[in-house]
This record gives sequence, C-alpha cells and structure tokens, in this order.
Amino acid sequence: MSMSPTLDALIEPLIHSPRLPEIAEALQIRLRDETARRRRFYSEMTDAEKVEFIDGKVVMHSPARNMHLIVQQNIHQLLLNHALIHNLGTVRGEKCLCVFPRNDYEPDVVFFGQAKAASFTPHTMKFPVPDLAVEVLSDSTEHRDRGVKFDDYAAHGVAEYWIVDPEAGVVEQYLVCEGRFELKLKSDSGELTSPTLGGLTLPLKACFDPLENLAALQTIVKSRPFG
Repeated sequence: MSMSPTLDALIEPLIHSPRLPEIAEALQIRLRDETARRRRFYSEMTDAEKVEFIDGKVVMHSPARNMHLIVQQNIHQLLLNHALIHNLGTVRGEKCLCVFPRNDYEPDVVFFGQAKAASFTPHTMKFPVPDLAVEVLSDSTEHRDRGVKFDDYAAHGVAEYWIVDPEAGVVEQYLVCEGRFELKLKSDSGELTSPTLGGLTLPLKACFDPLENLAALQTIVKSRPFG
C-alpha cells in the first residue's frame, strides 16, 4: 500500500535508525493505551458537555463568551438554511462529535454532504469526518484550531475549513489540496464563496453582525428553487 508524500516524509527519518524496532514497539504500547482511554471516553461522555479527545487526552471546554456564541449562531444559521433549501446535506452545531482516525472533535459548525448525512439516525452520537468545518477562535482553543485540528482536518478528508476570529471580525477560508490546506481567503470584508456548499456566496459581515446576517438569510431564502 502506497503512502502519501506527507506520511513518507514523517517516516523517512526513522527508517534508517538502528532503534527502529524499539521505536515501533513503544508506539504500539502507547497506541494500545490510548485506544483503551478512548473507549473509556466514549462510555463516559454525555450530551450535556462539550468534550473532545485529542492526542490521547480528554479536553473539557468551558462556557463560551457571548461574542463567540453570536458568531457561531450566525454562521450556523447561514449554512443550515442554505443546505436545507438546496438539499445539499446536513449542518450541525458544536455538540456534534466528529470521529477521526485518532482524535474526536466537536467543531463549532460542521457540514456533511448527502452521502454522509444519509447514514445518520435520531440516535447518532458519533459522526464521521465532516466535509466542511468551522472553528470560532477563543484564547483557550486557538492553538488547537491552528495546530492539531488544522493538520488533522486536512489529512483526513475535510475539504474546507474556516477559522473565524470574532474579535477581529476576520474569516480565513482554507481549501484542501493533496492533504494540505491552502489559504483561499483571509478578510474582514467582501464575500466568501464556498465550493463545498454548492457555491454559496455570503458577505463576511453576515458572520458577525446580526442585521447583516438577517439580510443574508433573506437572500438565501429567496434563492430557493421553485417546483
């Protein structure tokens, strides 16, 4: 089985090490322990908490500030209504646990295309890798949003990633290319067009300002196909 160039680059320095067998054994022991802790995480988690499993550790999230909640709600409303009106798939909010090969995340907003959404039931608690993920920055999460999540999302099938700064009023839009994210847009004004959401175009101000958000929602509703 061939590996990606990125994975090859990570493994290559170890291939010629005389300690490769020891390294491989240590990794296997660590992964077995991590798998056991992940099973325990699944058995103990509840829908009353926002909690993630990252790098073998349970990460509990504190309550969000009002500006974070406003931005998260604005974006959720825009994507949800667009996806619903155009029958594109499903949009979920921050309590949606997305299962990656090693980690489990609860992004602020996620979109799943029809193929993935078709498998959901009323009792689904563990969701697949989303097609689009949105993270609204806070002081306590920015290092993960720009670090482990950024790398994991790109490597495992998230086609589009938005990083939203609620204080600066800036949206960064990344599109995946060969397992890496490439910056398409970083701005506090103008419009954003999402290829993952069927070409949805929205004014960036609608992510931050409730009145701009309402106007954008009205435009989305008017775009509803007839028949």
